Amino acid sequence: MKAKILIVDDEKDLRDLLASVLEEYYDVTQAGTAATLKQTFSQEPPDVVLLDVKLPDADGLDLLPLIKKSWPETEVIVLSGHGTVTMAVEAGRRGAYNFLTKPFENEKLLADVKCAVDRKQQSEENVTLRRALETMSGTASPIFRSATMQDVVRTVERVAPSDVAILITGESGTGKEVIADLVHSLSPRNKNKIIKVNCAALPRELIESELFGSVKGAFTGAHADRDGLFRQAEDGTLLLDEISEMPIDTQSKLLRVLQDQEVRPVGGKTCYKTNCRILAATNRRPEIAIKDGKLREDLFYRISAISVHLPSLRERRDDIMPLANSFLRKFAAQANREIRGFRQDAIERLTAFEWPGNVRQLQNEIQRAVLLCEGTEVAAADLSVTNVKTAASIAAAATGEHDTDFTLLEGVERNAIIQMLKETNGNKLETAKRLGIGRQTLYNKIKAYGIEV
Repeated sequence: MKAKILIVDDEKDLRDLLASVLEEYYDVTQAGTAATLKQTFSQEPPDVVLLDVKLPDADGLDLLPLIKKSWPETEVIVLSGHGTVTMAVEAGRRGAYNFLTKPFENEKLLADVKCAVDRKQQSEENVTLRRALETMSGTASPIFRSATMQDVVRTVERVAPSDVAILITGESGTGKEVIADLVHSLSPRNKNKIIKVNCAALPRELIESELFGSVKGAFTGAHADRDGLFRQAEDGTLLLDEISEMPIDTQSKLLRVLQDQEVRPVGGKTCYKTNCRILAATNRRPEIAIKDGKLREDLFYRISAISVHLPSLRERRDDIMPLANSFLRKFAAQANREIRGFRQDAIERLTAFEWPGNVRQLQNEIQRAVLLCEGTEVAAADLSVTNVKTAASIAAAATGEHDTDFTLLEGVERNAIIQMLKETNGNKLETAKRLGIGRQTLYNKIKAYGIEV
């Protein structure tokens, strides 16, 4: 479908000329007066309006706010035969995308219109995403500033409207539940519930009745029929968090439910059809969970038609300060504190820290800092994270004179890298692949940990 362009100019010859240039690429309509323009406000909005400043019944700049109010996503390019810098600035202030002075080259017009159309279409996508984010039930602040997280969001936007099962992987605290909320919010099922269950938190003897329901008398304590989570999530979404912690025999029954799309309550004799979208999440690497007997391979293939991997916070450092600022505003408001932001020493410490607990740890750290901060800005002294690597220590690591005072988690990570390098005979590409990290991330860790290859 062609983008829609509306030309608003009192000179018919100029309107026809502009239309002849644009009609090959766009669906073009015309209006010669402000009154005619206003009559179109009840119609489908155009993508771009070409608006002349001098109209017989109005000033084009005065019409700009009215156009933006009636069509918020429409881009406006202002045209003028007597343009000035002051006029161009005022047009921008009132919401214009661009300002062109007559006469102008056709190529310039086409280029500016194309950019405006592209911006409008991108804006529509962002509005859809913003509306979805506003309805999300996740408690973590959804900040997607880094390139890797923006890739994740683009994948989610493409697959969310379908009913395909999605497996979300990533370390604890990276935001897997937030992504599940986003999938649900962007799907046609968003008018119904998203039900979440942590498979690791359910007692082994109760997990099947929680998932599938049970009938009265099915086991000791079953005093009444009970709806399972599948029935509670009917026409909605069911998130099976930490699915690799589910008992293997229950995984077998879950696989049958997903294949047949019907559930039989514990102790029941009849089955009922189920219609809910399945999302699963795990902080384990699936191939290792399968190898260790924690995850059935056939179930993995059933729940991972689409896989979404969330990188750790240390692998997307561009998100650290946007997240920190978001948490700061939230917790400062809750505590009724006037805290404007972070001092430079705090910023350096936050961005240098490795964040083994990822976004969840950062959130807790900022909440603590808000409560302890005595001034109007959070300082490094208000933070509990201190075991950051300085530039000097990283430089020393590069020369082999590294600091061996690693945290426990860092020591485990360092040993894992060394062991995998031994198994691959020093092949860094294969090592990175087996560890599930990027090659550059591996190089950075080898350098930071002073590992000799």
